[in-house]
Amino acid sequence: MKICTLFSGGKDSTYSLHWAVFKGFEILCLITLLPKREYSWMFQVPNVELTKYQAEVLGVPVLQIPTSGEKDKELEDLKLAFKKAKGLGAHGIVTGALLSDYQRLNINIIAEEVGLRTYSPLWRKKQDEYLRELVEEGFKFIITSATAYGFPFELLGKIITEKDVEVIIERARKFGFNPAFEGGEAETFVVYAPLFKRELKIEGYKKKISEYEWRFIITHIH
Repeated sequence: MKICTLFSGGKDSTYSLHWAVFKGFEILCLITLLPKREYSWMFQVPNVELTKYQAEVLGVPVLQIPTSGEKDKELEDLKLAFKKAKGLGAHGIVTGALLSDYQRLNINIIAEEVGLRTYSPLWRKKQDEYLRELVEEGFKFIITSATAYGFPFELLGKIITEKDVEVIIERARKFGFNPAFEGGEAETFVVYAPLFKRELKIEGYKKKISEYEWRFIITHIH
């Protein structure tokens, strides 16, 4: 089956893309929505314009579509993206949805309206086990933003190791945030995955937004 995948450059969409490849799907393109607002109801915001670098090392074309980020308008833009995917010959859409009913429901409804099947391989996956699997299976990612009381902000900007995963899980249990960040506690950017032809090298700096909000600003990618 020919599919396109919603791709933010983060760990969840990257993992779902790889799931699709190993299940035998033919990947026609990545789809990245580029919100103009800092906060979006549906899509990741930090660094999504940088998916072009990941697409390059994956050897897969990326379809980047601007969206206002307004609640109803971004759903219209998502429908436009799905229509473009269908025009390319896609029969389905792969998503990285973990726990968000709002996100998954809207994706499923819009895909059905366009005539596409949806696949969400991470849906309801146990969060701490999933985070461990990512690192064990060779995915390298950095945390680019975090907004949660008790979060280990010192981990921003570094490639997350197995030891770091255990720190995140321990803090999540202690302070009550989601260890896989599905509640928006953090955003990630993948620098290497098993299907990448080479690893992306990241340069940047940390920026404190408030007491419980930090960002890692990417300045260069090599």
